[in-house]
Amino acid sequence: MTNFHETWRLGDLTVNRIGLGAMRLTGMPWDEKPKSRESAIAVLRRAIELGVDHIDTASFYFTPTRSANELIATALQPYPEGLVITTKVGAGRDRDGEFSFARPDQLRGQVEENIRQLGLDHLDVVNLRWGAAMGKEPGSVAEHFGALAELREAGLIRHLGVSNVVADQLTEALAIAPVVCVQNRYGLADREDDALLDLCGEHGIAFVPFFAVTTSLPGAAAPDAVPGQAEVAKVAAAHDATPAQIRLAWTLHRGAHVLAIPGTGDPRHLEENVAAGGIRLSEEELALLDGAG
Repeated sequence: MTNFHETWRLGDLTVNRIGLGAMRLTGMPWDEKPKSRESAIAVLRRAIELGVDHIDTASFYFTPTRSANELIATALQPYPEGLVITTKVGAGRDRDGEFSFARPDQLRGQVEENIRQLGLDHLDVVNLRWGAAMGKEPGSVAEHFGALAELREAGLIRHLGVSNVVADQLTEALAIAPVVCVQNRYGLADREDDALLDLCGEHGIAFVPFFAVTTSLPGAAAPDAVPGQAEVAKVAAAHDATPAQIRLAWTLHRGAHVLAIPGTGDPRHLEENVAAGGIRLSEEELALLDGAG
């Protein structure tokens, strides 16, 4: 059985398999009031204490009064040795919060914006976030990924990844430059990318699912209302765990190259998410959950 306290690699960078997604640090745009800055900073600092060394963020993670990148820089500078900060470009938001997709010649500006906000001189890992919508979008990623490859050669980026892509787009990117991670929506109730997850494993590429517990979109089902509720609850009871912890543990069981970046602005949820890495699911439990998804 996989030891979830083991690590995986993002190029020449080694990270623990449970990281932190920064999207929820600011609160979501539809929240009634902003998240407390003090709480967000406390979550970030507690994450480091718990051994989290991989934080996923983006310059478009912001609300009118909060910015995830600014919170990270405020909480963690000077950054601890070994901390890997992954960000994404391509998608962007204007001051009104409307999403758009950058042209290749605009990607340098987005990279530099992340560098400036985080107080760095280069970015560890940059994902090309393909498409402005949540669903997959067709088309060639070559021109955009090629522009990021040039920024990598210029020293602004250490490693490259892709996000919200299909297998053909990953293959296209790999022909241009090394890809260290694929970040797609995936979880027990969202198995569309099973084959892509396996393909990443064959190439030694980290597969980093977002929304592994449930989607964060407004009006979406709560974790206990998505498919597999009864089966997850049964396994959770056997481990004295929460359903969210079981969904995270199941995701990690999908392969040693699978990382987790659950997002939270709550210190208690953070500790539960990190603890999910210690849950060992039996073959019988995995079969039960596989059938429920």
